[in-house]
Amino acid sequence: MLSTQTTTRMTVRNTIKQFIESRGISVYRFRIASGISQSTAYDLANEPTRIPNAEVLNKICNAYQVQPGELLEWIPDAENK
Repeated sequence: MLSTQTTTRMTVRNTIKQFIESRGISVYRFRIASGISQSTAYDLANEPTRIPNAEVLNKICNAYQVQPGELLEWIPDAENK
């Protein structure tokens, strides 16, 4: 019998804040260069659990010529406990 109760674990998180800091730029400069909205840029920088959708991820990758793996990281379930 399957349990109807599920546990939600965030196994992928964004590393946008670290990305921005490593480049020595502000969130404002990041959002202008990537062409994403102000609220999205600040949400991504301040909330690692917020995962950018494909369009936003593509804009960031195009602007900075990086692979998505430079902006996201996978956390094994054991580390989420």
